[in-house]
Amino acid sequence: ISGDLSMRVLRLFLVLFLLPMAGHAKWFESSSDHFVVYADDREKNVRRFSQQLEQYHKALTILTQLSPFKPSPSNRVTVFVVKSKSQVKKLFGDGGRAVAGFYVPRASGSIAIVSRVKTNSISMNMLMHEYVHHFMISNSEIASPKWVTEGGAEFFSAAKFERDGSLTLGLPATHRFLGLSIGSKITVKELLDPQTFGSLSSRELDSFYGRSWLLYHYLNFSKSRKGQLNEYQHQISLGQNSLAAGKAAFGDFGKLDRELRSYLKSRKLTGLSIRKEALTIGNVAVRQLREGEAKMMDVRMRSRRGVNPAGALELVVKARKIADRYPDDPSVQSALAEAEFIAGNDAAAIIASNLALAKDDKDVNAYVQKGYALFRQAREAKDKATAYKKAIAPFLALNKIENDHPLPLLYNHIRFVAQKKAPSRNAIEGLERALELAPFDRGLRFRVALQQIKDRRYDWAERNLSALAFDPHGGKLSVASQEVLKRLRGKKNVDPSELIKILKE
Repeated sequence: ISGDLSMRVLRLFLVLFLLPMAGHAKWFESSSDHFVVYADDREKNVRRFSQQLEQYHKALTILTQLSPFKPSPSNRVTVFVVKSKSQVKKLFGDGGRAVAGFYVPRASGSIAIVSRVKTNSISMNMLMHEYVHHFMISNSEIASPKWVTEGGAEFFSAAKFERDGSLTLGLPATHRFLGLSIGSKITVKELLDPQTFGSLSSRELDSFYGRSWLLYHYLNFSKSRKGQLNEYQHQISLGQNSLAAGKAAFGDFGKLDRELRSYLKSRKLTGLSIRKEALTIGNVAVRQLREGEAKMMDVRMRSRRGVNPAGALELVVKARKIADRYPDDPSVQSALAEAEFIAGNDAAAIIASNLALAKDDKDVNAYVQKGYALFRQAREAKDKATAYKKAIAPFLALNKIENDHPLPLLYNHIRFVAQKKAPSRNAIEGLERALELAPFDRGLRFRVALQQIKDRRYDWAERNLSALAFDPHGGKLSVASQEVLKRLRGKKNVDPSELIKILKE
């Protein structure tokens, strides 16, 4: 081949090889009323994904007839979209072998991590399932049994975005059909019995989720059972246990079991369609992340997810290298502050927070990380009164910027408890307001319940303990809450120290 021809061939090869690189995806942030999305994808895909999440939220408000208030900026759900399921599993950590995505509710900011989301995909359905939990906990004071919370989440997340812009919910949960057709045939009585869930094997759990969806779906669409689900939940709100409420609302369990078997064999199960015109949403603002922000995304995701001590040390080394290259980027310094705090380096976290705030005095995370570090330093301070006064200052500054951020209200209460002082009335009211703003945070609800027990406000404590007791992912805290509820109900002269001991253990 001649020299000229070989050069032309080489140029053509480079053009063809580099062409896909020219369209390489970059990190974008999409901000809307209820979500903040970070994704390494094309701008149009990120925007469409955010719009669909907002449309889904709107559909939930229509179908549940709930009217949630607009969350403060930091109380929106942050969704991190990564490239693959293997990245999701890595971020999840131990036990994440079969995880396609997950959700972590916190007063400091709830997060979800999912693999690249496509419309009507399994990962999208998983995210919608978890958002149903977030939505219902945020907007309803009624604590529901596990079969209702999980059956409802399965019901609403079995959704499809149609080509004409409409959205259909309540479709058949096809991913649960295997659990419905094989394995343990869980009866209605077993579904309603709160003891059942804790005794199931991993294989039987799939059947539990499937049966919960089936019962929830049937009660919503059966003409002969119209209103019975509402009556069941009404009985629960009156203090009836799940089985007694079921008897009052559904009647004979055996008859309902037979109806469910017949319903499952139906050739066509319907859904609920909402027209495009009804799914109006607010503005969706999309921006490309700055270079330093994009490079720090892995650090941010791992910090928000939480890491073990070894992982924290590895993470802070990576964060420092990036921060050295971008000293003037406030988001980068804020992320460094978070990594330093997680690694136990309080002084370094405060320095990084101050650097961030010097560039952007409205950087919420910088205030939070500085406050965290100062509170941890205050534990060991000789002059605790002065140390905690200094520690609360970043949270007070944050409160002025974002009045409805729950953390300043929470930490104003913590500073009293940490000094072994009785919290002021203002601090207690602030703590309860924090729970109103972040009702999905189990630790916050636990703290509120403890305070209400100390104050012998048992009726209020029962509400919060009921929510913890019915929490589908509450674990040991759920069991402890159930035990305290047994001792509280029907009694007014209970020793609070006895109840507090059960919860703290």
